[in-house]
Amino acid sequence: MAQRKNAMKKILLAVAGLWFVAALSLAQAQEPFNDGVPDRYVVKKGDTLWDIAAFFLKKPWLWPEIWHVNPQIANPHLIYPGDEISLIYLDGRPRLTLNRGREVKLSPQVRVEPHGAAIPALPLDAIDTFLTKTRVVTPGELEAAPYVVAGHERSIIVGAGSDFYVRGETPADQSFWGVYRNGGNYVDPETGEILGVRAQDIGSGKFKAKDGEILTLTATRTVEEIRIGDRILPAEDRKLDTVFYPSAPPVGSAGVIMAVEGGIDNVGHLDVVAINRGDEHGVEVGDTFAIYKVGETIRDRISEDAVALPPERAGLLMVFRTFERMSFGLVMNASRPLKVGDLVREP
Repeated sequence: MAQRKNAMKKILLAVAGLWFVAALSLAQAQEPFNDGVPDRYVVKKGDTLWDIAAFFLKKPWLWPEIWHVNPQIANPHLIYPGDEISLIYLDGRPRLTLNRGREVKLSPQVRVEPHGAAIPALPLDAIDTFLTKTRVVTPGELEAAPYVVAGHERSIIVGAGSDFYVRGETPADQSFWGVYRNGGNYVDPETGEILGVRAQDIGSGKFKAKDGEILTLTATRTVEEIRIGDRILPAEDRKLDTVFYPSAPPVGSAGVIMAVEGGIDNVGHLDVVAINRGDEHGVEVGDTFAIYKVGETIRDRISEDAVALPPERAGLLMVFRTFERMSFGLVMNASRPLKVGDLVREP
């Protein structure tokens, strides 16, 4: 009888242990989700992928880890208004899955899905200029490019619709050009190296005529008046990539905010910043960094020496464009005022 009781006790303890492990595993699996999230969410016009990730997850950059790709849907990475995001459980682990909420045209040969209607990853109005026009060039590239020598009828500034003249060697078959002005260097605060030069977008021009080394262009678009000395570069045929997932950067990633658009030092919500990490550091579009305020240096009144306080977390940014040695990111939230020189680290 005593042996039977001991055996029963061991069985009960084993069952209790298994139940505890299962409950702990479920709790850990549910940990990434915000409290009180619904089982279903219908995507609305104006949503961004970041909005949806932050709605479900405490850490939006964990989105790829809980996203369940439905093989029955062509390109489930594209999400449209009207689609339904569902919270389901697979093998006891929570996952988010996609149900199409709109009609999809089918034919025997092709499945048609309008890419342009998919929700973007970020608010496009905040980064449109950087996605489509602004460029980062190498030191000396602008100085070597053809330059504006005059406007029509010897005017010194040019607006949209007017002709202007450019001097320099240009390809004979190039029809469209971008007009740029040197916007300053991106300098790595840690090494002092120049990581790139900001080619500030001024406008665009279309080829009209060429006479020797003088090129005549018609200004098709201007952000500012085109001036003598502005440089031209061949127009970029850049594909607008707006569909990507928030993700964690490479382990150990750490860098510094080098600059903020607008030539100011202060940084806030939805500001575009440049960081000193890029392709060569393994940074990719969608990588999310935590922003840390640099700790202040204070005087220890007891020991009478200086002591540096630890950095304090104060925001998040998501990378939306990378270059070889630097990247552009959008500040997704900021709990405190930020500034150039603040640190970025893996979240």
